[in-house]
Parts: sequence; structure tokens; C-alpha cells
Amino acid sequence: MFATDQSIDVVELARALEERGLTSFYVPEHTHIPTSRDTPPPTGDAELREEYLRTLDPFVALTAAAAVTERLRIGTGICLVAQRDPIVTAKEVASLDHLSGGRFVFGVGFGWNRDEMAHHGVDYPARREIVREKVLAMQSFWRDDEASFAGEHVKIAPSWSWPKPVQQPWPPVLIGGAAGPKLFAHIVDYADGWIPIGGAGLGTALPELRRLVEEAGRDPDALRIVPFGTIPERGKLDYYASLGIDEVVVRLPTATRDRVLPLLDEYSEFVDHALP
Repeated sequence: MFATDQSIDVVELARALEERGLTSFYVPEHTHIPTSRDTPPPTGDAELREEYLRTLDPFVALTAAAAVTERLRIGTGICLVAQRDPIVTAKEVASLDHLSGGRFVFGVGFGWNRDEMAHHGVDYPARREIVREKVLAMQSFWRDDEASFAGEHVKIAPSWSWPKPVQQPWPPVLIGGAAGPKLFAHIVDYADGWIPIGGAGLGTALPELRRLVEEAGRDPDALRIVPFGTIPERGKLDYYASLGIDEVVVRLPTATRDRVLPLLDEYSEFVDHALP
């Protein structure tokens, strides 16, 4: 859900999700939206939807959600890592995982908004490699008592940083994006799973991704595949389950409680059926 200053309060939403047996809550990130609008909306709309302009900070929103729940997984879907300081973000991720008792999932992405990235000093063509180095640097902070990293875009001398995440060696790192050689190479290199937007082509893409992971000496069964933006239907969810997928993130509108809570009641009917 694009949680904003005009939508249902995240505290009420988090409680409602857990009460209905739903298992996770993900929010996206946009620091700001430049008015220049040189980048077309990724949704194909003529104009960028207002929710993009009004998103809450994901780590603040998820901390509020974690504080009022006990089992709900909380995650970024996705975090714009290229635009962030890796030392500060590593601390935020570790702190949130620590305070939530190990419930955080770190969904990351490369970003699409050239205007937004430019304000952060990010070279758009280099964004994928910037994200890679920043995630690798953060993983060092989460895993090692004395962390360091030396790359083209990120250089960190040996340093200490606590707390460490509850989940070791780190919270799951899931990369969002469309299937393809570039994305799969990043997943194989440093991620724990994939966030596909929608489910088109998963039946073909998943065997290829698992093959690449296995060729790299990793366990393909350990991959976490979490489709995003799904409108739940029994047949669709059964198909996901047949592919070995046990978590699907359904779409909620950026709306008030009067619209969101009845939808949650509908969605909760799928939980036991779709997630064995």
C-alpha cells in the first residue's frame, strides 16, 4: 500500500492485517517527486498518481506498524537504495529488525524516476551498480563486527555498528523488477529473493532463476519469491502455490478506512485457502 498522509492510519491498518490473519505489510518509498516530471509515470498513466507525491517515510511507517503488532512481517516494497546513505540505512534496517523481533524484509529496487535520482546526485545509468555496492556494504555492517567495503561507488573504512539484526546474517534482501538477465544476475550475486510485479511469465522465469542460483552454488529452494500488486483470485493464488510460492502481496488502494477495511475482510478469506 502507498501509505500517505491521507490514507488509513498505518497503526490501524497494521492491527487490522494481523487481526485478519494476513501475514505481511509492505510500503514503497519516494523521498519527493520533482515537479519537472521529465520521467513518464511507470504505471502508463498520463499523469503520475497523487499517492506518489505523498508517501510516508517507509522506516517510520513500518516502525509504527511493528510497535502495535506481534507477528506481522513488515517490509519495504521497495526501498530506493541508490538514493540512500548505506551507513544510515544499514543502521535503520538493523534497528527495525531488532525492535520488531526479526520481522523485517528488505525489498530493494533500482528506481525509475530520473528526476528524483538527480536531486540525490545519482547517475541514472549507474544506478544498478550503485545499489549493488550499497547493499553489499550494508550486508557487511549487518554480518561483521568490524565492517568495511571498498568499491567504485562506496568506500567504508573498518567500522563498528550495532545493533545487529535479529535475522542473521541479515534480513531477507528481495530485489524488485521485471524478469531478465540483468535482474537475475543481481539476485544471484547478493539477494535472497525476487519481488516480481504481477505474475505474468513466472512459470517460465522461475525455473531460469533457480537454475542460475544453483549454478552459482546456492540453494534454489531457499529463494523467496514474493509477487507484488496481486488482485487475489482463487485460481491465480492456486497457480502461485503450484510454483512453490507461499506469500503473495495483494494490492490495497491508497484510501481511507471505510474503503480499506472491507477489502481486508474480502482478502482474508483467501489466506487459509492459498497459503498451506
